[in-house]
Amino acid sequence: MSYVITEPCVDIKDGACVDVCPVDCIEGTDADRQLYIDPERCVDCDLCLTVCPVDAIYKEEEVPEEWQGFIEVNRKYFADQQPG
Repeated sequence: MSYVITEPCVDIKDGACVDVCPVDCIEGTDADRQLYIDPERCVDCDLCLTVCPVDAIYKEEEVPEEWQGFIEVNRKYFADQQPG
């Protein structure tokens, strides 16, 4: 996983990141409190990072300590979507 969406996105879900993503790897339903980046489809272009109005997106190795839990939240979101 290269990029992780963290706490500032919760209940905001601005969507600017979705609009600029060239591979449509940012997802979230209306019921979700935040958006998520699919690590399998992300091409590490960092466009999402540059347009996020709330600075919620970080490279995984740069996620601030207080938001480290969002790494697992993001992984779990996509793991739960896997068949079987």
